[in-house]
Amino acid sequence: MKKFKFTIRGNEYEVQVNSFEDNIAEIDVNGSIYHVELAEEVKTTKTPKLVRSKPVPTKEEKPKPASGLNKVEAPLPGTIFKIIAKEGDDVKKGQTILILEAMKMENNIMAEKDGIVNKILVSEGDSVLQGDILVEIE
Repeated sequence: MKKFKFTIRGNEYEVQVNSFEDNIAEIDVNGSIYHVELAEEVKTTKTPKLVRSKPVPTKEEKPKPASGLNKVEAPLPGTIFKIIAKEGDDVKKGQTILILEAMKMENNIMAEKDGIVNKILVSEGDSVLQGDILVEIE
């Protein structure tokens, strides 16, 4: 396994870890075999765990009305790359209605419910901010 060299009070020791199970290690110190019990719990992963002292506040989502007017908002700032739906089009939930370019990536903006596109409030090339209303679906 692993070899180590220690100098304790001027004496050199060659230590080799032969095996390691649970919290018991078998080590070879200058040719003598020892079974050593570790007092602390052994870490099984090298990746540290992130522990937060306070819970991170999450954004409360407003419940969407099941019927009536539904406003599709921009999820992040960007530029309207392409408008796929037209006013009066029948759309299904999850159908792409326009494409927003943000951070050099194209993001599909989808209908959040079945309905008819009532009004498109943006044009291709428009810059929008997060939360801007893009489309109204009835």
